[in-house]
Amino acid sequence: MGLKKLTIIVVPEKGQKVRQFKIPKILAFFLIVFFAGSVTSVVWMARDYESLRARLPILQRLKRENEYQKNQFLHLAKRIDEINQKMCELKEFDRRLKVMVNLETAEDPGNKTGVGGSDQSVTALAKRKSQDQRELVRAMHEAIDDLNVEIALGKKEKADLDKFLENQKMLLASTPSIWPTRGWLSSGFGYRTSPFTGQREFHKGIDISTRMKAPIVAPANGIVTRIAWDHGYGRILTVAHGHGVVTRYAHLSKVLVKKGQYVKRGETIALVGSTGRSTGPHLHYEVLLNGMPVNPLRYILN
Repeated sequence: MGLKKLTIIVVPEKGQKVRQFKIPKILAFFLIVFFAGSVTSVVWMARDYESLRARLPILQRLKRENEYQKNQFLHLAKRIDEINQKMCELKEFDRRLKVMVNLETAEDPGNKTGVGGSDQSVTALAKRKSQDQRELVRAMHEAIDDLNVEIALGKKEKADLDKFLENQKMLLASTPSIWPTRGWLSSGFGYRTSPFTGQREFHKGIDISTRMKAPIVAPANGIVTRIAWDHGYGRILTVAHGHGVVTRYAHLSKVLVKKGQYVKRGETIALVGSTGRSTGPHLHYEVLLNGMPVNPLRYILN
């Protein structure tokens, strides 16, 4: 049984012979399907091309944003590494400061804690082109967590150092270090010949000769513990400075403070006189350490 055929008649221009073509119906069907498929493909490709053209500005914008984010990541990574470096420098400065104030020895740096995390810097991770951004973000979070720990430890260490320095400041402020009055040294500390008996005696302080009623100032911070009269010392004043240090002032003409009053270094506390056994206006000044008299000149810096 022969294939069914279709006759195609081609009518040319005037004067030319009419032509006829016979093709199988199945071939005609495939030609029609092929033509329809080709047209559909062309239409689909045209639409896809137009869609890509429409999305091109968006893709370019996303590319720019992605590049901007990469630069931001790199900038943040550099900042984190810089802060890590500064934290290390600050810890080294703290260590040296503790060594200076005898809180720590150079051989035994104490509990030195370093910033943890990866062996590589965050900047090096950020510069790696194959670096997964999620891994980079995780590394940055770990670095920030380490910095938070370092800051917390640093705050505690600085609080301890501040407390120590404050105590040292109070100790220095309570240690006699200046002349109690202006004048000249007429008698030193130690053994001397008594101006009254002519015999050898131990002089517990120093005598500073000056004009009558010259001001006497506290050589350090302290509390007035005694104001009294003594046959030999005349009018006397005693100030306790803490840490076992006491100062005593004798032969005063007038006391300007009260018992129990807190006085500061440089504050006027009395006036020079010549009360008691005295050959003239002067200040007898004593420094006692744990009840024992010591040379007051050891406590005068200027």
